[in-house]
Amino acid sequence: MMKYKTIALSALALAASSAAMAQSTSNGSGGSHITLYGVADANVQLLDGASTSTRVQSGGLNGSRFGLRGVEDLGGGLRAFFTLESGINLDSGSQSNDAFWGRQAFVGLSTPYGKVSLGRQYGSLYSLSSDFSQFSNNSFGASTALIGGFKGYEPVRGGDGSATSNGGPTRINNSIKFESQNYSGFSAGALWGMGEVAGDTKDNRVADIYGRYTHGGFDAQISFVDDKANTLGLKTRTVAGAASYAFGPYKVNGGVISVDDRSATNGDGDGYWLGASYTLGQHTFKTQYVESKNKHVLNEGKSQAFGLGYQYDLSKRTALYSSLTRFNNDGGSYVPRAAGGIPAGLINGGERDLTEFVTGIRHSF
Repeated sequence: MMKYKTIALSALALAASSAAMAQSTSNGSGGSHITLYGVADANVQLLDGASTSTRVQSGGLNGSRFGLRGVEDLGGGLRAFFTLESGINLDSGSQSNDAFWGRQAFVGLSTPYGKVSLGRQYGSLYSLSSDFSQFSNNSFGASTALIGGFKGYEPVRGGDGSATSNGGPTRINNSIKFESQNYSGFSAGALWGMGEVAGDTKDNRVADIYGRYTHGGFDAQISFVDDKANTLGLKTRTVAGAASYAFGPYKVNGGVISVDDRSATNGDGDGYWLGASYTLGQHTFKTQYVESKNKHVLNEGKSQAFGLGYQYDLSKRTALYSSLTRFNNDGGSYVPRAAGGIPAGLINGGERDLTEFVTGIRHSF
């Protein structure tokens, strides 16, 4: 039944989008339109450790997806908008999230002072780990795709146990978000994710506040997230900041993140990343270093990754890419890291380090 529902929804989305892109629907105040968009991204990944693994992965430069977004001009500076976005595992054709519209699903109203939206939405850690990284923040991304690729909170720890579940604080269910307009380069926002747990709604929630400043080639963001789920024993506070600066064909970036785990596990951690890129015509050369460290837990450890990447833009929509990364994984029981899940047998007690090579193609529409 789910299969047929998915096919029907996809066909309906395509039909609605085709009609909307062909013409705008006018009303008394202005116009409205709906756009179908997406990304198809797949790569071949070679991982070498205690043994070797070769596999096809989905989402190297960007997570594979398709979505619908729409906007209606209501006049007087008001606009209604929505986004529905579904993740796809291009290697298998399956959904990449538990929910069909698992990447984003929200509706809102834009005013001259800012915009308010309701639904499943990005938290501030998503933009901080995506916009200020040389590589993707996908969990199965290329090279040092570790900033968000450890499942959300990283480079310190995962966030699947969030109060609102299904992805942690990078995408937040049952949420209401306000984002201000841009004032001379500065904007701010706040998000409240309601836990909606029967009998314990007060102590199951996500609070997220952030600010961002952009001027010329400079861009910076700070973020504070308080994630609480008593039913799972989760109580974490995450403070993060990142910045980038572009000058001519060059771009440099960096960020820091710190997680205060106030649960019984006390799995605190810190991490940082530094990156740079150079663009020459259709060619982009990238490099990035990422480090994360657990604290206050048994056999605390550290994970480091250094990667080199290359991207060739065949067009504005299509790109070829490759990367080479070395992962150094220290610590007794510390979970080893790589871009994507580590296949069984690829590491052992004596050999936990990994070398990764990726080559792939991305097409956006």
